[in-house]
This record gives sequence, C-alpha cells and structure tokens, in this order.
Amino acid sequence: MKIALVGATGLVGREMIEVLEERKISCDEFIPVASARSVGKEIKFNGETYIVHSMQDAIDKAPDFALFSAGGETSKTYAPLFADKGTTVIDNSSAWRMDPEVKLVVPEVNGDIITNEDRIIANPNCSTIQLVVALNPLHQAYGIKRLVISTYQSFTGTGANAVAQYEAEKKGQTNDNYPMAYHYPIFENCLPHCDVFLENDYTKEEMKLVHETRKIMNAPQMNITATAVRVPVHGGHSEAVNIEFEKQFDIDEVKSLLRKEKGLILQDDIDKNVYPMPRFARKKDEVFVGRVRRDESIDKGLNIWVVADNLRKGAATNAVQILQKLITD
Repeated sequence: MKIALVGATGLVGREMIEVLEERKISCDEFIPVASARSVGKEIKFNGETYIVHSMQDAIDKAPDFALFSAGGETSKTYAPLFADKGTTVIDNSSAWRMDPEVKLVVPEVNGDIITNEDRIIANPNCSTIQLVVALNPLHQAYGIKRLVISTYQSFTGTGANAVAQYEAEKKGQTNDNYPMAYHYPIFENCLPHCDVFLENDYTKEEMKLVHETRKIMNAPQMNITATAVRVPVHGGHSEAVNIEFEKQFDIDEVKSLLRKEKGLILQDDIDKNVYPMPRFARKKDEVFVGRVRRDESIDKGLNIWVVADNLRKGAATNAVQILQKLITD
C-alpha cells in the first residue's frame, strides 16, 4: 500500500504524520509531497526518513491513498489527477466540500456513506466537525429545528503566518518584523472576522458552518446562524451552541446520549468546575461537551459548549479516521 501526504510540511500535514504514527498506520511506501521549495527535504515517518517529492512525482507513483492539506486551489488542480490514477483522495481544503458529487464525511456521523469507489472524499471545516459530532445524537433523538452558533477559534486555524504573528506580538515586536495574517493584532484581542466577508455580510467561515452542517447531517432545511470569532488561543476551537428542538427533551437523557456518543467526552460537573477548555483538549482526538443546560427563554431549547483541538479532530484526525475506514472496510 502506498500513501501520499500532500502538504506534508505544513501545520496540518505535520499533525497528520503524528496521527498516522499514533494510530499505527503502516504502508509499503510513504510519499510526502510539498511545494517546489521543499522538494528534496527530509521528513520522518514511523522511524524512517523520506524525501519530499514534487506533485508530479507523487502522481506518477499512483498511490492508493492521498491525504491533501495544501489549500483549495492545489486540491482543485491536482486531486482529479490523482483520482484519474485510481488514487482515493481525502481532501482537507474547502475545494470539494459542497460539490454534490463529493461526500463530506465525519466518520462518527456519516461514515457509512463511504465506499471504495469514491475517488475524492472531503474533510469538513474544523469548526463543523466538532459541532456535528456533538449534535448528531441529539438530532437523531429530538430533531433540530434551529441552531445559533458562536465560535471562539484558535489562530492556529489560519496557518503558520497567524502563529508567527501571534508569537511576534507576544514578544512585543512590531508588524515590520513579520507578515500580518490578520488586519489587526491577535495577541490579547478577539477578531469577529474568520475568513473573508461575503455579500450577505457573514464570513465564509460562518457560512461553512451553515452549509456543511446541513450536508453532513442530511438536513437541508435546518435553520442555522453563526458568528465566528478568532481568539488568542494556541490550539483548540470552542463553540457556544444554542439548539431549538422539534421534540421536548429530558436534560438527563440528553447527557446520557452525549455520554454514549463515540468520539465524544462529556465534561459537565459544575459543582466541581468541570467543563471543556481548549487548554486541555490540545493533542486530543475527541470532542468535548459541557455546560449542558436548558434554554429557559424558549420551549424545547438547549445550550451546550463544544471544544476540540482544531488541528487534530478538526483536521488531521478526521482525515486519518476516513483513511482507516477505507483500509479496514
């Protein structure tokens, strides 16, 4: 078996290598791929050293699987070329997520839709992945009528330039010393601006939460509104989620459903100040849920707090879980 990793030197690419190693994914040939300036560099995987390949070299090798984390334009251009060679591409960019012919997959929620005939499979946005893992058992039980989502997203979700900006600002350096990933400082600040603004005055990140959630949960009519905020947290996205259900619910049953959900950990003991926090979700593969409480302002309303490591379950881990399902099925 041959596995290619496109974007192997990036933040998510490096995280994918860690997850592949932790989950003991072995292959006969590992093919790291990166931009032209990184070709020839060395990458460690499973104790072995591999040379970074060019995109064309990797395509010519016709790997069985290709994990992509190199941006939407790269995916649009090269994923079909891998697919034409018989490679199954698991793509972490936004390029294919809303394509009606491409499956958008979170294994705990809709992993059963994957087949060995799929040639491009889309990994959802980081904030969407953790959201639907938490919502799925509740939607199955009570039916979700409306969602109001507020996110608190780590700057690591923007990439290496954002990390560099934060670290430089933390040291008191001016923006003459580093490339600005944001319009404003991120250190000791909150930016209600994730991705670009669209014609409806929402950001692209906010609309990803709307469209991707509907697609993954097969609920095209679900009413969803979102506000996405970038915060000075070094790893981990948090979400305050207000849910209005179709059916009435029992709060103890809600907690029981969340407690039993695969890939989810309920942290909800306010007497002991137990609730999810991004500091403690770092390097974890699970989604954490807490602050579970009835919304007393509406009938059939619930509030939950959802936290996950955006580079792990929000990107690398979910992609590797898709790979594992393809390998074992």
